[in-house]
Amino acid sequence: MNYRRLGKSGLKVSEISLGSWLTYGGYVERDNAVKAMQKAYELGVNFFDTANVYERGEAEKLMGETLREFPRESYVLATKVFGQMGDGPNDRGLSRKHIMEQAHASLKRLGADYVDLYYCHRPDPGVPLEETLRALDDLVRQGKVLYVGVSEWSASLMAEAHAVADRYLLDRLIANQPIYNMFNRYIEKEVIPFGERSGVGQVVFSPLAQGLLTGKYSSLADIPADSRAGKLEGMRKGVTEEKINKVIELNRVAIELDMTVGQLALAWILRQANVASALIGASRPEQVEENVKASGVKLEEDVLARIETILG
Repeated sequence: MNYRRLGKSGLKVSEISLGSWLTYGGYVERDNAVKAMQKAYELGVNFFDTANVYERGEAEKLMGETLREFPRESYVLATKVFGQMGDGPNDRGLSRKHIMEQAHASLKRLGADYVDLYYCHRPDPGVPLEETLRALDDLVRQGKVLYVGVSEWSASLMAEAHAVADRYLLDRLIANQPIYNMFNRYIEKEVIPFGERSGVGQVVFSPLAQGLLTGKYSSLADIPADSRAGKLEGMRKGVTEEKINKVIELNRVAIELDMTVGQLALAWILRQANVASALIGASRPEQVEENVKASGVKLEEDVLARIETILG
């Protein structure tokens, strides 16, 4: 496993990280979820990601219980705040009240004294940036959070957050968690250039396009019943015949390089220096074993050119 610094911080994270969205506490059996986390740690993954809203805290509980068998200093633990956690008017968002309450609730569910990285899961236009950043800064000063980040924020909003942080000497963002894969490349235009200039590293989710880039779908008429697209209706919308055909072509390239199309897709993402880690989901430990092999793979320029041609 190779490791990269997260943004301009001194924190080093594995190029492949393991997340728990829709996976742990959800439709994946508990035993498989635990084994996937254990296998990831065994193979050098040191970066584990969850959020308070994943199965309303159940994912945090399971991740915390599983990782507790390993030395706390040996892994990087990330969770998030923003989503709806109750029925009250203050049970969501990025107000000081919600951030403080959810930070403590997450630590309790995780069974941890601190989290390494605390994300604002989404932007909250209803709350002043200064209020949000001061709350995060207080958590850092209290030692309950070591670094702060955001997820799916625009480059302009992150720039504004840095300006506010610098004005009031608050802790700066070091990470952003956006979607990024061969079929969703919006961050290449503004987010990655901003990250390179400002020291915000990208921890990208859905690097395999919810399983589409693993090559498991041969046609829309033949989606496996046990796949995410087969079980979750919302994920089926992103699967089209055009994309399936592109994956089939990409698979030919991967075979020539003696790798799977999923490994090719992950290595393609890691060609970006500003990407610190590709965040995978795994319902079985075997999937982790396959995906971590993408770490350290360098794709030559001619291969990258062929991929661009296929993607159009």
